Amino acid sequence: MNTQDTSRSKDEVIDTPHLSDAEKKKLLRIARETLTEYLTAGTIPNYTAESVEEPGLLQEVAAFVTLRRRDGELRGCIGRVEVSGPLYRTVQDCVISAATNDFRFPPVTASELDDILIEISVLSPFRPIRSPEEIQVGRHGLLIRKGFRVGLLLPQVASDRGWSRDEFLRAICLKAGLPTDAWRDADLYVFSAEVFEEEE
Repeated sequence: MNTQDTSRSKDEVIDTPHLSDAEKKKLLRIARETLTEYLTAGTIPNYTAESVEEPGLLQEVAAFVTLRRRDGELRGCIGRVEVSGPLYRTVQDCVISAATNDFRFPPVTASELDDILIEISVLSPFRPIRSPEEIQVGRHGLLIRKGFRVGLLLPQVASDRGWSRDEFLRAICLKAGLPTDAWRDADLYVFSAEVFEEEE
């Protein structure tokens, strides 16, 4: 996993990948076309680095894809923390997995496509922290590792649910299947995210 120097100030900006408006629109279009083709035909569009010319979409960075109904109900969320390919391919993998492999929900069907909105979160590198005081709720996401247990919560999750820092810490432990105070002797990382979604 890619980490950065722990000596940095908690107020220092984490280097979140920046995408232009045009790159965001194209990445959302790739996600939509991939989801549609996979659910209707069982195939995946074959984009290439040559056809995806935007440099922002060729970065090798972690990303998550969230699927929601138009009424706001969550329908699936899957991401890739450790990646070895360009962002557009990671998003293709994630949108298919979010639709078909999120164990919390039944698979998305083709009949639902018009009711589904796609949100993409492009993640910064993960920065290890030594104290929970470094966590900025609403700006930071959390990653926890303890033994074989790993859990991740995106920055917008804490904001959407109005969590305090303590609630965020308890939630990340539960996400990893750990006791709610396990963060005290686990490896904790913060990250930021560039978050964008389809227009309704």
